[in-house]
Amino acid sequence: MRLDERFLDELKSRLRPSEVIGRIVKLKRQGREWVGLSPFTKEKSPSFFVNDDKQFFHDFSSGKHGDVITFLQETQRLSFMEAVERLAAEAGMALPEPDPQAARREEERKGLEHWLEEAARWFEAQLRRPAGQAARDYLVRRALPEDQWRRFRLGYAPSSRTALRDALVQKGAKPQDLVDAGLLIRPEDGGQPYDRFRDRLIFPITDGRGRLISFGGRALDPEARAKYLNGPETRVFHKGSNLYGLSEARRLLAQGGDDSRLFVVEGYMDVIACQRAGLAAVAPMGTALTEEQMAVLWRVAPTPVLCFDGDNAGRRAAMRSIDRALPLLKPDRTFDFCLLSGGLDPDDILRELGAPGLKKALDQTTPFSALLFEREREEVGILDTPEKEAHLVANLRKAAATIADTELSRTYKEFLVNAFYQHVRPSETERKQANRTLYRDRRARAAADLTRVTPEARSAAATLSQAPRPLVAAVVEGLIAHPEVVREKSELLGVQGVGDDGLDRLIGDLIPLIEDLGDAAESLVRARLASMGHEETLRRIERTAPLAHAGFLDRTLPEREAGRDLIRALELVQQSVSLSRALEELKGDLTGGAALDSQAFSQLKAERDAAARALIAGQLWPDPTVH
Repeated sequence: MRLDERFLDELKSRLRPSEVIGRIVKLKRQGREWVGLSPFTKEKSPSFFVNDDKQFFHDFSSGKHGDVITFLQETQRLSFMEAVERLAAEAGMALPEPDPQAARREEERKGLEHWLEEAARWFEAQLRRPAGQAARDYLVRRALPEDQWRRFRLGYAPSSRTALRDALVQKGAKPQDLVDAGLLIRPEDGGQPYDRFRDRLIFPITDGRGRLISFGGRALDPEARAKYLNGPETRVFHKGSNLYGLSEARRLLAQGGDDSRLFVVEGYMDVIACQRAGLAAVAPMGTALTEEQMAVLWRVAPTPVLCFDGDNAGRRAAMRSIDRALPLLKPDRTFDFCLLSGGLDPDDILRELGAPGLKKALDQTTPFSALLFEREREEVGILDTPEKEAHLVANLRKAAATIADTELSRTYKEFLVNAFYQHVRPSETERKQANRTLYRDRRARAAADLTRVTPEARSAAATLSQAPRPLVAAVVEGLIAHPEVVREKSELLGVQGVGDDGLDRLIGDLIPLIEDLGDAAESLVRARLASMGHEETLRRIERTAPLAHAGFLDRTLPEREAGRDLIRALELVQQSVSLSRALEELKGDLTGGAALDSQAFSQLKAERDAAARALIAGQLWPDPTVH
């Protein structure tokens, strides 16, 4: 709805800015003005002024300036119309009458909202009845207390095809009204409509003002075709422009707590976890973040944090968000990124480490510009030729050129090209240090040609020198994912290990952990290992294991086949360790004066070298990238 200036002037004339603003900011009169501490910055001396005569506020500490409408938008995270509606109600003014069609649409909207609210109450009641036992058990397993069920209005949809329909029809609903609200599905053959949500934990979805607009449902049957199901597009619900948890996130931000950031996470339970920890969080509903959702986010906070799981899927989602956001960036609106490590999501972290642990994990953010540079660099690959370096610079400039804001686009070009020269081409001191590292470390020397050390090789040398061999790393990654192999090989693993001190320490803790946790989720195992001091080792494994192209790391591979291949690789690793140790013992005998069987020594050395070559190659299987 468009509002003319006369209405807005009348609205502001009926309100005293100092009274409206004074309910949020403690003001003291100072001459013809009012003064108080800034609501936008942390300050000790007042620099926030309100002038009733001129009907504006000015904040010297932040530079913000405007009228009472602007003030509510800034401090309460309201849209323009939301702020006007609130002030109009306070001033006793009715909003201008919309046209007849708009009035009819508003009436229809209210009808849909009524039945959505009735459905929410019914779902909530079902959660506490005998049929809701499985849903209650699920929430208990997720360590969500019952008082939080009420806070987030969680419910349960029974497995019956018509339970909700029958309950609401008894209250006077017409089946078509419930179809329009997204609660029922009408069969294509024209039969009777039936309940959309069945045997699911129910999450009510509200708009930014807290009005019910739809529901999301999490399947309790592990064989269900769709784990999560959202309501369809309706007159009140548009997936591409709504965000789960938005109204509560606004409330948390308006409270002005220690953390004023807005987090965008991937699922319902992640939003709930963050908000329980006092962090403002929202989530798109089963779709990639849209341009409309980004606009909503930027109205609430200038730099929302996009939080993704640190696995490959989460990283791909982050990169897709970069492409969609790039043209929309402006000096006062951008994104930070948080890629969680260890395969954990916010809900996992809250359960494992509590609110302080979750806040600490979400503090590890990367600016938009830095992640963009990293992505473009990864896409070009190893920079071992001038052509590839030129290709990277061209891609960086091309990415910056997609930003619509001319000034920001120019600044991005300068930043990204400078980043190229700073990070890709090291200083003379860094080159000398890298060369010393390469000389000391045999594994790095085997991977690099010392007669032509590329800039990329120099920058990676230190990392490579600390990395385990690919197949060894892949084996340990496989052991974490396949606890049954750990149980089968626990005695041998405990005695012999895999020949890497850091990995052997991790395995030493993994064996009793598997015994304690049984078949617990892999994410829980990783979280426990990280809490036991293996976080950096897990990161090393994550970086290096994919280089082995080990089939047993493929999550789609049948469990039995993956376990067999993992044992095969483990045997090779331990064979190599045993041969190396035996060779060292023979050398010790020689230095001790014992007679040495040269033929046996040569044979053992040949066997050791063959096993070592297999490990250095990092693969027992063909490289899928080579055709």
